[in-house]
Amino acid sequence: MSIKVKFKFVHPDAKAPFKANPTDAGWDLSCIADPDMDDDGNFVYHTGLALEIPEGHVGLLFPRSSIAKKDMLLSNAVGVVDCHYRGEVLAKFKTMLPFNSQHESINIYGKGERICQLIVLPILEVEMEEATVLSRTDRGEGGYGSSGK
Repeated sequence: MSIKVKFKFVHPDAKAPFKANPTDAGWDLSCIADPDMDDDGNFVYHTGLALEIPEGHVGLLFPRSSIAKKDMLLSNAVGVVDCHYRGEVLAKFKTMLPFNSQHESINIYGKGERICQLIVLPILEVEMEEATVLSRTDRGEGGYGSSGK
């Protein structure tokens, strides 16, 4: 089964989403320029693309595996592109190093690099139902790390 996701260039330097291999899960997105810095200390990358995610689906922005070579993390861990959003796709990253005014020493993505990957998934129709009792399980209320070492 396949679906179509329309994309629009909103900047002349934008690159179309692409896959290195046809069987890859994610579509690589590239940045059109070196990042801006927002008021919260995030490196803001512009893709120059807007998307039309089909109704009943969501676009998820994940870091690429190359993030391991950089001194940054995707700020919201996984970005969400809802089906009705038509603005430019941005990716915000935080540095893992103490900020200084000489950010040239921080290994970040530069203009034209692939910065994240887009994965489009269907969304199940879910209804929330309040309950006073939940079913019992072997794990029960065991939290972080409770299922093994």
